[in-house]
Amino acid sequence: MEMLFVAVIILFVLIYNKTIDSKKFIQDNKHYFNVLREDDYDFLVRAKYGEDAKPDVLFDKRIQYGVIVAFIFLFIFLDSISLLNVALAIGIAFLVFKLPYTQLKKYYKAHLHEIDLMLPYYLKSLEILIQHYTVPVAIGKSLESAPEIFKHGLREMIEKINSGDSSIDPYMEFANEYPVRDSMRMMRLLYRLGIGEQEKKQERLLMFSRTVSNLQNKARETKYKERLNHMEQQTMIMLVVTGLGTMVVILSSMFNMMG
Repeated sequence: MEMLFVAVIILFVLIYNKTIDSKKFIQDNKHYFNVLREDDYDFLVRAKYGEDAKPDVLFDKRIQYGVIVAFIFLFIFLDSISLLNVALAIGIAFLVFKLPYTQLKKYYKAHLHEIDLMLPYYLKSLEILIQHYTVPVAIGKSLESAPEIFKHGLREMIEKINSGDSSIDPYMEFANEYPVRDSMRMMRLLYRLGIGEQEKKQERLLMFSRTVSNLQNKARETKYKERLNHMEQQTMIMLVVTGLGTMVVILSSMFNMMG
């Protein structure tokens, strides 16, 4: 503990005096650190913190904390340095680096249904706008009412479309950035809806509307099942508590009679 305390103080002084510039070290080696960046990290950050979150800044902090922890443990093992101790220091640093990502994953899993169910209701409001505007214009007008989590991706998609990219790529990039349920299929339908003649647009809009309605029905069924399961669990807990309470009362009465 004393060595750990001394190591933290020395490292703090070195960083404070900029003898060790951790930020410069990270920026100079960012290409290598980005290999450790998880594919869904940006999505998970925005899922928790909203559109204004800065995944790059948070990722740099993860690296910074991991590097600092590695230096601290290497300093502790300085008197008995060995390959095993170096591996142990790197392993602990990696765990510290991975901890924020693990917490984001837990948050997403805890709010998985809530996030997945946002897409069908957003697409339903978008469908109404598409009846009067082109797909890119409709997406632009839907931004204010769009769920906070999707706003960043929608803005990027509109910018790419408006810059002249008429391929399916902007739609697929959005689906890849937000890997929620049915996002791939819905983005393909949305792309097809934006191309072709007006007559085909009406036919595709009808198909799009049916698909969105099916997604909404699935969302309602999911919510209903969750509520039903919650009620069943609450009922089971109440029955168990009531049964245990009854048994305690009966046993207490029996002991009193025997006494």
